[in-house]
Amino acid sequence: MKIDGACHCGHITYEAEVDPENIVICHCTDCQTLSGTAFRIVAHSKVGSFKLLSGQLKEYIKTGGSGAGRPQGFCPECGTPIYGTSVGGGPKAHSLRVGTIRQRDTLVPTTQVWARSRQHWVPEDLTAGSQKKEA
Repeated sequence: MKIDGACHCGHITYEAEVDPENIVICHCTDCQTLSGTAFRIVAHSKVGSFKLLSGQLKEYIKTGGSGAGRPQGFCPECGTPIYGTSVGGGPKAHSLRVGTIRQRDTLVPTTQVWARSRQHWVPEDLTAGSQKKEA
């Protein structure tokens, strides 16, 4: 599915291809902190399909528990998180923040990950298929 999106202030615009059947709610503590809420919802782009249409993103390299770096792209003007991706060159997949996607009303979460970090007050069944994966 072709999607397009933007940050809150409109400085950043982008387009990509995503699989609408692979929309993920992540409950990990990093997503809680980086999103400023209890979880984050992402749509994974097809490899090499993310295209920045306007603006220039700022990236922060988050280091995971494994020691691997994970670039977090966001708008340098308003701070809106746009994606997470892998380090290095070449075509990449991007974990796009669903709230920035214009077609977000059609992107229904299908899977939850890191459910063991879910806040106790968040209902367990937040997805269409209510599949939960522990990572």
